[in-house]
Amino acid sequence: MADLSPRASLETHQVANQPPPFEDVNLFASDRALNEALKREGGGAHEARVNAFGSRVGSAEFIKLAADAHRHVTELRAFDRYGRRIDEVEYHPAYHELMAEGIRAGISAAPWSGTRAGHVLHAALEFLLAEVEPSVCCPITMTYAAPAALKHAPEIARLWLPRILAQSYDASSRPAAEKRGATIGMAMTEKQGGSDVRANTTRAERANDGSYRLTGHKWFCSAPMSDAFLTLAQTDDGLTCFLAPRWRADGERNAIHVIRLKDKVGDRANASSEIEYHGAYAVRVGEEGRGIATILDMVHHTRLDCAIAPAAYMRSGLAQAIWHASHRKAFGKLLIEQPLMRSVLADLAIESEAATALAFRVARSFDEAGESEEAALFSRIATPVAKYWLNKRVIGHVAECMECHGGVGYTEEWPIARLYRQAPLNGIWEGSGNVICLDVLRALKREPRAGEAFLSELRAAKGGNPHLDRTVGELERSVAAGVVAEEEARRLVETMGKALQAALLIRHGPAAVADAFCASRLKDSAAAYGAMSAGADVKAIIDRAAPV
Repeated sequence: MADLSPRASLETHQVANQPPPFEDVNLFASDRALNEALKREGGGAHEARVNAFGSRVGSAEFIKLAADAHRHVTELRAFDRYGRRIDEVEYHPAYHELMAEGIRAGISAAPWSGTRAGHVLHAALEFLLAEVEPSVCCPITMTYAAPAALKHAPEIARLWLPRILAQSYDASSRPAAEKRGATIGMAMTEKQGGSDVRANTTRAERANDGSYRLTGHKWFCSAPMSDAFLTLAQTDDGLTCFLAPRWRADGERNAIHVIRLKDKVGDRANASSEIEYHGAYAVRVGEEGRGIATILDMVHHTRLDCAIAPAAYMRSGLAQAIWHASHRKAFGKLLIEQPLMRSVLADLAIESEAATALAFRVARSFDEAGESEEAALFSRIATPVAKYWLNKRVIGHVAECMECHGGVGYTEEWPIARLYRQAPLNGIWEGSGNVICLDVLRALKREPRAGEAFLSELRAAKGGNPHLDRTVGELERSVAAGVVAEEEARRLVETMGKALQAALLIRHGPAAVADAFCASRLKDSAAAYGAMSAGADVKAIIDRAAPV
């Protein structure tokens, strides 16, 4: 019988000069910028709750779950072995465990449960989850945002809100009334229209009982195993919003056929699909012909998460890069002691902190919008600005963090690869860059007071830095003009994003970070990270950003 025991004689080398795993680290306690943002934006009372979640998501066990869920992609089972149509998507068990952790933590329920600073709490929990496994954030985000649309249909909301707020994940495939909790998906996009949902052709026919039957094809349906989907279809009065459950109340599967799963670049643990409605049962949400206005209330909330996610990716990539550089030597010194590497890490840290500050300021505006018209107006502008700008910055940021690792960063065994493939997603989802910039122009034109609310936030930092003062003056002239040419929209929104980040850092951040941001983003505009002008307090910036 063969001897299968390891042989010492086969060992050819000893492993040296490698960092220990970046795990069993409390991702909240070790992040100074996140700690300060939570407290500053009104979520200080939730510190213990967020700290506990930060410990959980940073554990070796949780990180392994994330890796397993991402590595084992979803599979479609259109039929059972008897030939009956079931349209079920199979996930790795790790995916369900991650979903259960996120739902149980209250990511989707917190803002609607009467909790003070609920959106800031949501932002902190979502931020921490997105650092480790962003894929499960998609269905959790849609579930979180759904109540904003359901408020247009109080009877439907009374039925579904308790399921959303249950903080209990139930992966079973059965009618929602029989489950401990529910998740909500979206199905809006069609082949011929993409972001132009007015071009949708899916039809909705009214039934005798007041419900509707949907017929048509959807090019993207996120999280097809959700318990219900908010969707758009045409009636005689125009595009209308509907809620289509996956199972009918009579216990039969709804006529929603999953045609195929999308083979995506990233976001691989979460399924996205093409679906067809074959006379699918649905109930109307909001007025007929007002579907876009109804669904946009939900989209406004999903766009918040599209700003939180890139900020989280930046922090995750930065923390891993600093950790690697702090433990690996090259040319006789630790990487983090090499002057050029220190410039790169400091520049990445500035970007990360500015992103965190912006995302959490926008989250606070959601908490205040119900009581303050000024906050609602600010949120109307700041949300798309943050969504656009942070997603334009995250791709290069994560790529640079990968480069800090050298060749190992480009391998699937290291989590930076997952962030790299995930980074472009939120810039596309819920409105690509051009759509978002045009939305900002539209809001400035239709709601001039929203532009003024945005400028008021910038003026609060007046006198703190001459580069910001100059930039604010430029924006005041652009906004006062009332009309910005479409081809200038990206330049305007980029400037608005950088100015808001600068204002927040000047008012609330350390001087080293604020001064370096203004000098490198408002005065200069270096194309590559690490190409800042001399003079930044690199040591103070890196020390602040390093995981504690």
